[in-house]
Amino acid sequence: MTLNVLLVLILLAIVLALLRWRRCSRALLALAVVLLLAVGCGPLPIWLLTQLQSGYATEAPIAWGQRNAIVLLGAGTVRATDTGPVEASLFAYGRINKAAALYRECRQTGHACRIEVSGGDARGLGQSEAAVYAGNLQRLGVDPADLLLESRSMNTWQNAQFSGPLLKAWGADRVLLVSSGFHLRRGMLYFAHFGIRATPVRADYVDGIRSWEPLSYNFTMADLALHEYTGVARYHWYNAMGWNVQATKPGAL
Repeated sequence: MTLNVLLVLILLAIVLALLRWRRCSRALLALAVVLLLAVGCGPLPIWLLTQLQSGYATEAPIAWGQRNAIVLLGAGTVRATDTGPVEASLFAYGRINKAAALYRECRQTGHACRIEVSGGDARGLGQSEAAVYAGNLQRLGVDPADLLLESRSMNTWQNAQFSGPLLKAWGADRVLLVSSGFHLRRGMLYFAHFGIRATPVRADYVDGIRSWEPLSYNFTMADLALHEYTGVARYHWYNAMGWNVQATKPGAL
């Protein structure tokens, strides 16, 4: 996203220079240089990610209920080779490990605990995220009987939409939403829309890197953050236009 904007600015500057609009051309080139340094050297992605994650940087003690649901949001799957097994993606392992740790902590209280794994086969690899992650969770000691699989959702909005009935059917009185720090603001917004009062739990925290030279990593982190901001802005825009499904009354779950 940010790299595309940079290339467009440079191309427009070249076109304007050919048309002899030199002042406009120089202005666009200067803007391109500022964007290159602000993103590539770290200041912009660091600021964007800090604003997204600051509310989740510190973990508060969890007050467990009688029936606790730990909702694990998917982060994609990959296939190592053309014929290899479907595996969790890079970002998924932190979320999986965090969900398993919360499950063990919950079980120590003696109360009922379930992990709801939410995620379909968005990449068309033949196996849902929910099923793949469930295998990882079982290898980490989670009882298969304590897994609730939601394998239809293709995005975060559907994660929230399809999780509601599943959690309600099980009778959860305490819901924890586990995801990456950068993803929690959007996830919490969507789950609240469907009447799910959840406690956010950060599985991981990402940041940009300050550097004297532009780094491709920082462009990736900026795009990651902008994707989240776009999702939040789209939600509010769709609400204003009446395009979202009707919100569920808060606390309906």
